[in-house]
Amino acid sequence: MSLFDHSHKWLCAPKGSAFLYVRPECQALVEPLVVSWGWQSEAPGPSRFVDEQEWTGTRDVAAYLATPAAIDFMETHQWGEVRAACHALAVETWQQITALTGLPPWSSEAWFAQMFAAPLPPCDADALKRRLYDDFGVEVPIVVWMGRPLVRVSIQGYNTRADADRLVTALAVLLPQAQRGTL
Repeated sequence: MSLFDHSHKWLCAPKGSAFLYVRPECQALVEPLVVSWGWQSEAPGPSRFVDEQEWTGTRDVAAYLATPAAIDFMETHQWGEVRAACHALAVETWQQITALTGLPPWSSEAWFAQMFAAPLPPCDADALKRRLYDDFGVEVPIVVWMGRPLVRVSIQGYNTRADADRLVTALAVLLPQAQRGTL
């Protein structure tokens, strides 16, 4: 089974767009999570799976209809090359953040494509996130997972090296303050 539910991020399609593929031999195992009037077809087609999944009631389908255009856009603009450039920038940024913090990475570059999480030294994650945005114009998730602060970085085709450099520069300024508790 495959669900591409982040079409808004990785396919540059509107939020809410997605597609679901289920191998035919597994379709009988899948039941809709949300049902509405008409979810069981009055005129069943050849696939119970399609009959049950295609009708969710009143809904704006514009995002779904945009998904093929997003896929066409990626093909037209050689998105494989864009993804490779994004991965290269993500790896470089990951290496810079890892060198800056001195903390061992939780994964290798082979384990991510365009998005990674890097551990940060102990700090007030909310204050760091706020200062990154307020002082440097950097919007990036700073989360705490299992008691450890992390920065989660996503590099997409619209991000530039200057964006990545601004994040690294901001962390270089703010992390010492964060460790002193003076954010």
